[in-house]
Amino acid sequence: MSEHRYPADDGTSRHPRAFPSGAPFVVHDLLATALARLGHHVFYLLENGAESAPADGIEVVSRAIDDVDIFHNYQCNGRAWVKTQHRFADELNGAVPPDNWIFASRSLARSHGKSRFVINGVDPDCFTYSETKHDYFLFLAGMQGPRNRSAYHGKGLDIALELSRSMGFRLLVAGTAIDRDVIDTVSEMCATAGVEYLGDVRGAQKADLLAGARGLLFPTRLNEGCPLVLAEALMSGTPVIASDRGPCRELIGPDVGFVCSDHQDYIRAIDRIEEISPRACRQKAMDSFHYMRMAADYAIEYERELTTA
Repeated sequence: MSEHRYPADDGTSRHPRAFPSGAPFVVHDLLATALARLGHHVFYLLENGAESAPADGIEVVSRAIDDVDIFHNYQCNGRAWVKTQHRFADELNGAVPPDNWIFASRSLARSHGKSRFVINGVDPDCFTYSETKHDYFLFLAGMQGPRNRSAYHGKGLDIALELSRSMGFRLLVAGTAIDRDVIDTVSEMCATAGVEYLGDVRGAQKADLLAGARGLLFPTRLNEGCPLVLAEALMSGTPVIASDRGPCRELIGPDVGFVCSDHQDYIRAIDRIEEISPRACRQKAMDSFHYMRMAADYAIEYERELTTA
């Protein structure tokens, strides 16, 4: 089940969006496609329908189908079901989540006292691999979440802007928000720092930006789930400079980037970015973040749930 209109949307603008990130919807589409390619028949429950026909083996439905083996992201009493949890579940208020929740990273599962997880995947065909980099770093994030009006602060936009100002490198900032005033705030922050704010970027422009960047800056302060932009950057052959929060140490090794604990770590990482091989980044992404691997891992979790239901 997913809340978006298939396929997950593309586009470039500074207009507000109901879902500024859209990453979970991309994952939903990819999972449905990959499961169908693995030979499963997928009933894809889409509250807002489909703009175009999905891959063979996927049937778009407007209501839950009773005669299925397992439900995903749809709870059905008396039937086997699982849910993917992409973010820290504040609404639990410290309660232990159900055993059939599958978290988007090992660290997110552990933060809830659990061990069940599947790492997100991306489609390599949606990204441009390039060993030729241009003279800019990229900050790309949803600037506002449904429960976090100042997600841009949680994502560390101010850290990236200060690094650009103090070190003198070119920084491009991309991402949108739900409310216009949040977009205006981000735009003003970037203008004050002398940084170019691109607004929302998706599709081909996003692929080009990721491929051309010297590095992706991801100085998050949040307990992230599995940020899709990390996989997207690596698939593009672009190294990642991340904070040490959430799953960053789990996802980013020294062969594909740097994990930073303080300001000096970021400075050293930016100075050493050329040491990271684009080929190593691409290989890491193909090995660890391919959407077919993600689907195979979910199929294992489905079998596990069916044997214990």
